[in-house]
Amino acid sequence: MARLFQPLGLRALTLKNRVVVSPMQTYSAPDGRVTLWHLAHLARFALGGAGLVVTEATAVTPEGRSSVLDLGLWEEAQQDALQGLAEAVHACGAALGVQLQHAGRKAATSAPWEGFRPLAPEAGEAVLGPTDAPAAPGGHVPRAMAPSDMVRLVGAYAAAARRADTAGVDLIEIHMAHGYLLHSFLSPLSNTRADAYGGAIEGRMRFPLEVVDGVRAAWPAHKPLACRISSVDGVGIGWSLEDSEVLVTALIAAGVDLVDCSSGGMILPSGQMMVPRGPGFQVPFASRLRRTTGSCVIAVGGIADAAEAEAVLKREDADLVAIGREMLADPNWALHAAATVVEDGGWAHWPKPFGWWLERRARAAHRDKA
Repeated sequence: MARLFQPLGLRALTLKNRVVVSPMQTYSAPDGRVTLWHLAHLARFALGGAGLVVTEATAVTPEGRSSVLDLGLWEEAQQDALQGLAEAVHACGAALGVQLQHAGRKAATSAPWEGFRPLAPEAGEAVLGPTDAPAAPGGHVPRAMAPSDMVRLVGAYAAAARRADTAGVDLIEIHMAHGYLLHSFLSPLSNTRADAYGGAIEGRMRFPLEVVDGVRAAWPAHKPLACRISSVDGVGIGWSLEDSEVLVTALIAAGVDLVDCSSGGMILPSGQMMVPRGPGFQVPFASRLRRTTGSCVIAVGGIADAAEAEAVLKREDADLVAIGREMLADPNWALHAAATVVEDGGWAHWPKPFGWWLERRARAAHRDKA
């Protein structure tokens, strides 16, 4: 069988294949709640054959949203709406993951079609960061977090994890990449604190690891926990791949089962990103971290077609592959991949209402040719 369509066990969860739908912001959640739009959008990927569908970044507090249209999980009404999504995704054949997030210095902005403009935080909220340095020129000047803020947010992450469990979610991914709050603590480009939460890498990892500990304690032991990391800030600057090896080793010790290996998110004063992009540009990061730490990893970024995804897995560069833009273009990406890389045509991987019919049609076509 093609490696792409072999099952993978993570604690008590068994994914039916190695295809992951990557978290993708949609800015479509008034009041932070899942809507019918999300059910159609995300359940469609499950119906299209993916093994794991992961929601967009889901804020653990109101001020943790990058925009007021982000998903959230800080109140019961959001939990109830998420339960409907879990039921829909499960009914369509996939597992559901939720990516827990706090946007930190990148919070309180407008939607992308409105230019990602900084907006005034809502009453009683504050933009938070490791220091008062903004994420980019002209961005919000955050309030440097005190230890009391950290205790509160660890509790918020843990509470969101409990709500996700009640809603029937199968996997949690903690977002500690792309310049958001937890990544901003990790990176020496943004964390210049002089207390126990800054300085050497052990200090910069302290708060993110406290969040992991809080979530792992609140999340059932039989359910897997993942983290998305920025493997590097950029080439030769800031957080390095060697730093990621230290972090991933600590994450495994803290009970993390899966590492989603992204990169970048810090912004130079010029406004330019620091990680060049191209086909499969982050696969080498996943491969290195898998080999040096023994972790189970997801390769993500610029993986477009089935043959490329299959090659990543056959080389043992990763345990799963995450697909984003290509899924938007083709929600049946996984089913079409099965037809491409599975010797029997992959019809068995199609949902039962369709698979038997496609197989019969293929056999009839073969007889006609004969």
